[in-house]
Amino acid sequence: MALAPRLEMRQGQSLVMTPQLQQAIKLLQLSNLELAEYVDQELERNPLLENGVADSERASDEREAPAETHDQVTTAETSLTLNDDGPPPDRNGDLDTDYENVYADEARADAQNNAAATETPGPTGSDWQSMRTSGGGGDGDYDFAATLTREATLCEHLTDQMNMALKTPGDRMIAAFLIDQVNEAGYMTADLGEAAERLGVDIEDVEAVLGVLQTFEPTGICARNLKECLALQLAEQDRLDPTMRVFLDNLELFARRDFDALMKLTGADRDDIASMVEDIRGCNPKPGLAFGGEPVVPVIPDVYVRARSDGGWAIELNTETLPRVLINQQYYAEVSKFSNDPKAKAYLSECLNNANWLVKSLDQRARTILKVASEIVRQQDGFLVHGVQHLKPLNLKTIAEAISMHESTVSRVTASKYIATPRGIFEMKYFFTSSIASSEGGAAHSAEAVRHRIRDLIDRERADAVLSDDNIVDILKGQGVDIARRTVAKYREALNIPSSVQRRREKRAYA
Repeated sequence: MALAPRLEMRQGQSLVMTPQLQQAIKLLQLSNLELAEYVDQELERNPLLENGVADSERASDEREAPAETHDQVTTAETSLTLNDDGPPPDRNGDLDTDYENVYADEARADAQNNAAATETPGPTGSDWQSMRTSGGGGDGDYDFAATLTREATLCEHLTDQMNMALKTPGDRMIAAFLIDQVNEAGYMTADLGEAAERLGVDIEDVEAVLGVLQTFEPTGICARNLKECLALQLAEQDRLDPTMRVFLDNLELFARRDFDALMKLTGADRDDIASMVEDIRGCNPKPGLAFGGEPVVPVIPDVYVRARSDGGWAIELNTETLPRVLINQQYYAEVSKFSNDPKAKAYLSECLNNANWLVKSLDQRARTILKVASEIVRQQDGFLVHGVQHLKPLNLKTIAEAISMHESTVSRVTASKYIATPRGIFEMKYFFTSSIASSEGGAAHSAEAVRHRIRDLIDRERADAVLSDDNIVDILKGQGVDIARRTVAKYREALNIPSSVQRRREKRAYA
């Protein structure tokens, strides 16, 4: 085949991802916290963008100069009403929506509230100056920094006790090194021999210091393994007798609920074994987690679902999670009018285009979330009314076809989004479950609903009639669920429920 240059003309189609489209897709899959962080970055990057939460200073400026206008960005509609009359109307709209007067009424109300607030007498400039220099309380010795506090970390907590318990510099050096080797659960991760070699001291000195550290609060801290951690806590309760030591030496039997073997090894009867089990369960296997942990952040729902008096559902967006952005059109007009630099004008035009696209992307994101959430509520009406046993099998394709969107769009919308219902707050992904066929030829069952049935059956079983996986299969098939034994075992293990043999041993121990 001869190789030679030649010209060819071909026609084809391809999808071009513009920066604006990429931005819209990115915003769609962000959680409310990630979205707030992204908007803050855009506010810093784009001089034409302003925070839509107006403060009193901006409100007073607007009263003095009413001619100044902003384009305000938020979603025009944040709620839908759902009933049994059919699907909600398509309110998705076009992206070319006029956002200038979306919150006109709200802005006027804020201005009136701010005006009323400014009429209330307040501190003068000299008063503010004196409060600032004196710490705000009128006392010159007041230190505002002294009011700031945080929870002590585990390392700080142990170091404070070490400074009081150990006197010699050598022991403090060893203790400081060992404290650095304690993990967040409170366990000592360092090898004592390697620690002694690294510090240039005898291993007996390291063991002695470790013994002192293990007397610190919380009890069980600086243990090298679970057995030692439990032994320290039981010793403080005066429960570490020889029988308990044998029990701790065979914790693997306790994990398997093999109480018959424990009774043979310890020589204790069933009541004594049950008492030792209660003592061990009263211990904390991870004492270090009580210190220095990150504060628990509550889940903030993106959508609220409330029952209406007529039996339908009211779905509305959580406006607290919707960022509000302003576009300062006056600033753009003034700079463009008085600036003769082509580069400056081009930069401002680019900033204006980016700001407008951010506006439209935020509004489209809110509308899409509301639309997807409304269809989820429509599909899972039985769950909201009757509970998890009526959860229907659902997939992304069903929702996408119902609202005329692509499955990937629905997947992005439901990622890291939460919905508050009368039955609690759930991640939107929770409502998408696989289906299990019906043995009677009827509608399929949700896998989550089947797992709930398995847990309910096991919770109600008697000590003399523990259900095996085969028994559960027979019961579920009698209820119209066509399920295999291995599927029951998989669901049971996912629920952290032990096998029938282990449950029988445990129930006999407490019988």
